[in-house]
Amino acid sequence: MSAKGTNGPAKGTVSPEAAPDRPELIRNVVLVGHSGAGKTMLLEAVLASTGAISRMGSIADGTTVSDSDPSAVHQQRSVTLSVAPVVVGDIKVNLLDTPGYADFVGELRAGLRAADGALFVVSAVDGVDATTTALWAECERVGMPRAVVISRLDHPRADYDGVFAECRAAFGESVLPLYLPLRDDGAVTGLLGLLSGTVSDYSGDELQPTFRPAEQSELAEWDAARGELIEGIIAESEDETLMDRYLGGEEISLDTLIGDLETAVARGSFFPVIPTSATNGLGTAELLEVLTRGFPSPAEHAVPEVSELNGNPVEDLTCDPNGPLVGEVVRTTVDPFLGRVCLVRLFSGTLHEDTPVHIAGHGLEERGHPDHDSDERLGHLYSPFGSNLRPVQYAVAGDLCAIARVSAETGDTVSSRERPLLVAAWDMPEPLMPVAVEAASHGDEDALAKNLARVAAGDPTLRVERNSETHQLVLWCMGEAHAEVVLDRLREQGVKLQTVDVVTPLRETFAEGAAGHGRYVKQSGGHGQYAICDIEVEPLERGGGFEFVDKIVGGVIPGPFIVSVEKGVRSQMEKGVAKGFPVVDIRVTLVGGKTHSVDSSDAAFQAAGALALREAAAAAKIQLLEPVSSVTISVPDDYVGAVMSDLSSRRGRLTGTTSAGSGSSSGEPLTEISAEVPDVELLRYAVELRALTAGTGRFRREYLRHDPVPGG
Repeated sequence: MSAKGTNGPAKGTVSPEAAPDRPELIRNVVLVGHSGAGKTMLLEAVLASTGAISRMGSIADGTTVSDSDPSAVHQQRSVTLSVAPVVVGDIKVNLLDTPGYADFVGELRAGLRAADGALFVVSAVDGVDATTTALWAECERVGMPRAVVISRLDHPRADYDGVFAECRAAFGESVLPLYLPLRDDGAVTGLLGLLSGTVSDYSGDELQPTFRPAEQSELAEWDAARGELIEGIIAESEDETLMDRYLGGEEISLDTLIGDLETAVARGSFFPVIPTSATNGLGTAELLEVLTRGFPSPAEHAVPEVSELNGNPVEDLTCDPNGPLVGEVVRTTVDPFLGRVCLVRLFSGTLHEDTPVHIAGHGLEERGHPDHDSDERLGHLYSPFGSNLRPVQYAVAGDLCAIARVSAETGDTVSSRERPLLVAAWDMPEPLMPVAVEAASHGDEDALAKNLARVAAGDPTLRVERNSETHQLVLWCMGEAHAEVVLDRLREQGVKLQTVDVVTPLRETFAEGAAGHGRYVKQSGGHGQYAICDIEVEPLERGGGFEFVDKIVGGVIPGPFIVSVEKGVRSQMEKGVAKGFPVVDIRVTLVGGKTHSVDSSDAAFQAAGALALREAAAAAKIQLLEPVSSVTISVPDDYVGAVMSDLSSRRGRLTGTTSAGSGSSSGEPLTEISAEVPDVELLRYAVELRALTAGTGRFRREYLRHDPVPGG
C-alpha cells in the first residue's frame, strides 16, 4: 500500500514471542476458506518470508506450524484452530489458521471470535464455494474487515481471471485487486502494483521479492485496472469532492489514495485482492503490507458484550491495557506435560504471569461443559506459535496468549478476582450427528469417562449424552470427520473403545384393550407370597401418559396393596412388554383380586401387578412407537426441490415453507422448509444434507412426539 510499492516485510525487529505493550501494535487476522484452498501453506510462506521459521514445512509430512495435530496429519487437512505470530517492523500480526472443512466449524467460530479482520483464501484452481460465500455474508453482517487472497497461482490449472470474477460475483463490487499477476513463460513470477507501477519480482530463489519499475509491455492492462481501482477507492472516500476532481482530469496524489484505501479497508467497506503462491512466496510481502497498514488494530474493534456475574451490563468497555481485566478462552487443548492449555483473547486490561484471576463460564452445561465460577492463580504465561508455547511475562489488551493448569474451558471468561466479569457467549453450532461408543471391556470404562471429559473440555461442538432410555453413551458430533477426530484423540490417550449402532429410543403401547390376570403365589416354608390381581388395559391418545384407576369393590384388596399393584405395573412399563422399550399412553384399571391374611405383602402385589400387565400384553396387539422430530431446514432456493424430495424418502411430512431472506452478498435467496421426520431417518442427516446441498444446507431439530412405527 505504500506509494513507492512495497519494500517487503521487514525482518522482525523483535522476536515473534515478544509481547507488544499497546493494542495499536497488534493485528489479529483469521485465515478462512474452504478445505484445500491453501491457507496452511500460505501461512508457512509468510512465516518463512519473515524469518519466523527457517524453512517451509509440508502438509504430507505433518511438519507445518499449524497442522501438527496427529488428526490433521492423518486427515491431511487442518482440524483445529492454530495461532502463529509474525513481527513486521514493530507490529505483531497474530495469524489464525482455521479448518476449512464444515465439520470443524467450531474452530472457525473461535478464530472469528479472536480476530479483528478476516483473510479469505480462495483457490485459483477451485474457485469460490457456497460455504465461503455464506461466511462472507456472516462477516458482512458484523462489519468485519476483509481481504481476499487468490492462492495456488503456481498450479497448472490456476485461473486467476476466472476466479477473480467469481469473487466479485459472490462478494460484491467492492472487491478489487491491488496487484496484477505477471507471467513469464506461463509461470506467475511477479506482481504489478496498480497504484505504484512497481513490479515485485519473485523469480529468484528467495521468498523475498526484488523491486523494479514496470516495463511498458507490462503496463498494457495497467490503465484499465488502475482506473477501476482508483474509482473504487474514491467511492469510499470521505472527501465528497474527490470523485468530481478525478473525473475532471485532476491527478489524485498517491498519498491521498493510499490513505483513503487504508481507511476503507479498516472499516470493512473495501476489500483488496492479493494474488499469491506459497511455492515461491508470491504476494507474501504485499499481503503483510495490507495486514499491517490496512487492517484495524484491536483498539479499533468493538469489545463484545460484557456483564457482571449478576447480569448487570458493563458499559463503555474498550480495548485499554489499563482497563479492567477481561479475556475469553477461545480454544482449549490438553498438553501431556502442562495439562489443560487455554488460548485467551484479551479484550481489556493486562494479564501478568503468576497472577490471581477469576474464571467464569456459562451456557454449555447441556453439552457436558459445566459452568465455572472460581478464583485461581495463573502460573506461566505463553505466546502460542503453532503447537509450541513461548514464555512471556505479560499480555496486553488485544493480544492472544496461552495459560495452563487452570479449570477454564472454551467460552469461559478470565477476569480479576476484585472485579469478576462475564463475556457474552458466541453462537456455537449444534452437533446433530450421533455416534454411539462403548468401552472395549469393563476395565476400560473409567478410562473412557475420564478422557472423554478431557476431550469435551476443549471441544464445545461435542455433546456427550448418556441416553436414559437406551443407556447408550452417545457422542453428538458435527459430522463424520469430526467424529473421527474425537475417536482418534480418545485412542491416542490409551482408551480402548468401539463404536456401535445408535439405538433409537422406541416406545411401546397397547393398540387395543385387553385384560390381565396376575397371580403370584409361592410357598417355601414359613411365610409365603400370595397376591392375585385382575386388571383391564386400554390405550390412551398419543401423549396421554399413564393413568391408574382403582375399581376395587368391597375391599378385596386393601389400600396399601392397591398402591403396590400400581408400583408393579409402572415397573413393568419401564421394562417393556414386547421389545424391551418403555410402555406409554395406557390406562390400567384394577378391577379385582385376592389377598391372604398372612402371606400377602407389598412385594407380592408388585410382582402380581407386573405379571398382570405382561399377560394383558400377550393377549393384545402391541404397537411400537418411534420418536419424531420437528425439523427446520434452511437452504438456497436452488436446492429446495431436492431437499423436499429427500424428505419424502425419509418418511418426512412437510408442514410448510417460508422465505428466509438473503443468504449472501450476491443476494441468493434462502428458503426454510419445515417438516416432521422420524428420528431414525436423521441419524446421518447432518452429513447427507451437506452432500445434497453442496454444503449450503443447515437444519435444526426438536423432539415432537412418538408416532406408530409402520408395520410395527
